Amino acid sequence: MRILLFTGKGGVGKTTVAAATALRTAEAGQRTLICSTDPAHSLGDAFDDTSLGDEPQPIATMGRGTLLGQQLDARARLEESWGEVREYLTALLDWAGAGAVEAEELAVIPGLDEVFALADIRAHAESGAYDVIVVDCAPTAETLRLLSLPDVLTWYMERVFPAQRHVTRAVRPLLSRLVSPPIAGDDVFRAVRRFYDRLDGVRDLLTDGGVTSARLVVNAERLVVSEARRTFTYLSLFGYHVDAVIANRLLPEAVTDPWFTSWKDVQREHLDAIRAAFDPVPVLTCNLADHELVGVDHLSDLAAELYGLRDAAAQLSLVEPFRVEADGDALVLSMQLPFTDRTDVELGRRNGELLVAVGSHRRAVVLPESLSRREVSEARMNDGRLEVEFVEVADDRPE
Repeated sequence: MRILLFTGKGGVGKTTVAAATALRTAEAGQRTLICSTDPAHSLGDAFDDTSLGDEPQPIATMGRGTLLGQQLDARARLEESWGEVREYLTALLDWAGAGAVEAEELAVIPGLDEVFALADIRAHAESGAYDVIVVDCAPTAETLRLLSLPDVLTWYMERVFPAQRHVTRAVRPLLSRLVSPPIAGDDVFRAVRRFYDRLDGVRDLLTDGGVTSARLVVNAERLVVSEARRTFTYLSLFGYHVDAVIANRLLPEAVTDPWFTSWKDVQREHLDAIRAAFDPVPVLTCNLADHELVGVDHLSDLAAELYGLRDAAAQLSLVEPFRVEADGDALVLSMQLPFTDRTDVELGRRNGELLVAVGSHRRAVVLPESLSRREVSEARMNDGRLEVEFVEVADDRPE
């Protein structure tokens, strides 16, 4: 079973590359599903206006291989799992003075609907109906929010939720007599629990490098490459495996018009920088086509150019986001944080967790027992990895 996540800056050709990859795995005889979590939903257009809906629908059959497609209706899933919470938040905001329309809009966290796509990915993976699931993710910022939520939600449900529910139950009768704002009832907490249950286990599935790989689609342009570098860092922070970078829409050598010479030189320079920066992750390339890449035939040609003799579903790189190694008497937690300087990283420790912040993204890493009993002696950046050294707690008791 393989899950391939395709992401990148909007407009780089992410959906086209994802569609070509899914077609390639189906041609190889694998039962393949491609689903879109991108609210723009252009996946059906890539297959020449194939009508795709909220349930998997057949796109093509190639011998033993099959290709199905799905454009997830995230709003329907949001209503199913978040309805009671939304109603409570709407009532609370209305009490606080927001107008009816404003309260209704503010009660839904931006981007929350996209998160429910993760539950469908888990369900498809557990069904046994597919060998490969290809996910056409939303553009980069939305993807990071989408993929970091299971980690954040797990932290909340294990630490904050039980205490919050207990306190609310204890003080609800008193609050109902003293104040007028709506108090969260058990139906709200049950809705939050259902929300969590839908995502429970998703993080383990998507951070298992033997099952799931993320692939970054880029163009050979400075701004696109800069965003891809940041995305690579943040995906590594949350434990996701990036196994390939795809440089799309390169000007082919057949273009010899002098007008394109400088642009080809710039692309060549950026491509060299991409290969050097992402090494040892492989960089796959495909040229700018002289026609629209729409329909099965054109997508098949693109996949052949992109993957050559490679198995499109294989794990193309074995870089580990996390590992723990012994260094003499010390243990070193090593976390992949490419394109990051020591000054970019903030570290803290609390209740058996290592708190890591890079830019606006933060993560609480639960320490294994072997590390939680030790103290941090040093932290350093070494060849794109954050290394945190743990040593035995000194025994200061007098003999």
